[in-house]
Amino acid sequence: MNRVGWIHSALQAEHDTGTGHPECASRVQAIEDRLTSSGLVDCLELSEPEALPVDALEAVHDPEHGARIRAAAEAGQSCVDSVDMPISAGSYGAGLMAAGAAVAGVDQVLRAGCDSTFVTTRPPGHHAEVNLAGGFCLFNNVALAARHAQAEHGLKRVAIVDWDVHHGNGTQHLFEDDPNVFYASLHQFPHYPGTGARDERGLGEGEGATLNCPQDPGSGDAEWLGAFEGELLPSLESFRPELVFVSAGFDAHARDPLSATLLTTEAYGQMTRALLQVARTLTGHGLVSLLEGGYDLEGLASSTAAHVQSLLED
Repeated sequence: MNRVGWIHSALQAEHDTGTGHPECASRVQAIEDRLTSSGLVDCLELSEPEALPVDALEAVHDPEHGARIRAAAEAGQSCVDSVDMPISAGSYGAGLMAAGAAVAGVDQVLRAGCDSTFVTTRPPGHHAEVNLAGGFCLFNNVALAARHAQAEHGLKRVAIVDWDVHHGNGTQHLFEDDPNVFYASLHQFPHYPGTGARDERGLGEGEGATLNCPQDPGSGDAEWLGAFEGELLPSLESFRPELVFVSAGFDAHARDPLSATLLTTEAYGQMTRALLQVARTLTGHGLVSLLEGGYDLEGLASSTAAHVQSLLED
């Protein structure tokens, strides 16, 4: 069995999105309950993260981005930047904790000897732009983690595989001119946020380091796994990264209310196993996996458990 870390902080529940909002603290609780009831928690190395220092946000965000979110939270605003970014008094601190957890996931794999790690980052991050929150995302957790791997661990080439049903516009835009960060996304299209067309391949020196594999509404395991194994993984192998991140959204599940795709729980296990095998061959490490979306609690819990079980398997 592989050494797999789980980085989780109860403080992220202080990000209160209001009654009935799909991105709620119950999501992380559902994951915790399923990992516990299944016995998987006993196989994981649980760590409590520290909040990311404020100045570390500047690795991907403008300095005023964090200051604006802090001011909005302290002023009691109900949202920041857009109506789809609800906040509460605890949101700024929770956002820094999620970002700190993402960075800790890198350290757990590259410094502490875990094969892979799963991080319950909440709020999620892949829609956050350089100076704009939105799509339930305050800070771009996976982008901050990728820059940490480069700056603190001396890696040059890293890859981010995003299988959230919504395209990670923030992550793509943050890295689209960088030839050393490969961003690959499998997502429903057309769908929120409207980006992620196949011809979006990066800009300037980064052209070709972005891969979008858009999937039609109504697509399911056959279509997603076909694109994943037939297009995404070969492109990842050609890029030859030194570390592989996963923006692990589970909202392409057939039960999810925010998508029109039909993935099964088993598909997430299959994608994880295939990606893990490639990552180990290329990098000598497993995966740094960060939670993104997933809004049906049963679909989220079962898919996360399948993902974690696959990370544990030899």
